[in-house]
Amino acid sequence: MRDTPRVDRLPLLLLDWYDTHARVMPWRVSPQARAAGVRPDPYAVWLSEVMLQQTTVAAVRSYFEAFTRQWPTVTDLAAAEDSDVMGAWAGLGYYARARNLLKCARVVASEYGGKFPQTHAELLKLPGIGPYTAAAISAIAFDAPETVVDGNVERVMARLHDIHTPLPTAKPELTEAAAALTPQDRTGDYAQAVMDLGATICTPRSPACGICPWMTECAARAAGTAADLPARLPRKAKPTRHGIAYVAQRTDGALLLERREDRGLLGGMLGWPGSNWAEQTPDPAPPFGAQWAVLEDEARHTFTHFHLRLRIAIAVAPIGTMPNCGSFIDKSNFRPSDLPTVMRKVFDLARGRFDNLE
Repeated sequence: MRDTPRVDRLPLLLLDWYDTHARVMPWRVSPQARAAGVRPDPYAVWLSEVMLQQTTVAAVRSYFEAFTRQWPTVTDLAAAEDSDVMGAWAGLGYYARARNLLKCARVVASEYGGKFPQTHAELLKLPGIGPYTAAAISAIAFDAPETVVDGNVERVMARLHDIHTPLPTAKPELTEAAAALTPQDRTGDYAQAVMDLGATICTPRSPACGICPWMTECAARAAGTAADLPARLPRKAKPTRHGIAYVAQRTDGALLLERREDRGLLGGMLGWPGSNWAEQTPDPAPPFGAQWAVLEDEARHTFTHFHLRLRIAIAVAPIGTMPNCGSFIDKSNFRPSDLPTVMRKVFDLARGRFDNLE
């Protein structure tokens, strides 16, 4: 690490920059509105932070707007049907977040009178809220002096201090560096400002150092190492898992679907019956006896820890078919948008093989 930047002036420089360059987001209160006394809605802060976990701002905007139209308050969300929330979440991925979203909303509604607690310690007691999310809600919604550290902040701190310890080993060191800069005033604006700096100027590739409000204090810029930071340990190659999905349509147009168990990947989501996903190609029994045709194309999808390749088998079922898993859903009640992304990929490949599945 090079010489420590002057921490006394950095927060003020960044806040001055943020007052002009803050990103406009549907869940955010602008610095000018905050200065005029407008307070952020803790529900909006919480919802956006949960949605943004391992997802981009661009992907989250429409989901956030749809959620808040349908469920304007945490109490509204707490009263929602599980299947409606899971359907509205489809496509955002990491579906355990949606399950925890409902659990948390119901605890806030039933045990906290529909109001989020303000302290980091109390927020940590809520389902699905970890240290990062608790810090973000506490700082952004309530201006508590909490240090908020996401991937953008880690990158900014690594460059500001020229820290070459690789991630994830460097996380405690980077968090300590971020904490040393966290001001006592305008904490919420400051937390969002550091994240905006990383997202718009101190970007992973080709950082725009020439217009950075911290350029004169940045140790990595002085050393010429900014583009190389943060350093990372080599990533392990992702394994590939295989499976099969059965897509069946009854002669009256109904489709065979099943809701997955709550726990595990895609828990609680609608999907096509099929096998477990394993590194060796499984060969399970189909959900009912029929002339199943296996498509040449596979549905391919990448999760955080593995690649998935799904074979697709299709069949037409006569009226009266009794499957050993799932149930037939009337075509009028089926919305492809309710499926998680990998299951929509299966649907897109299978739909052309049925006369009335367009």
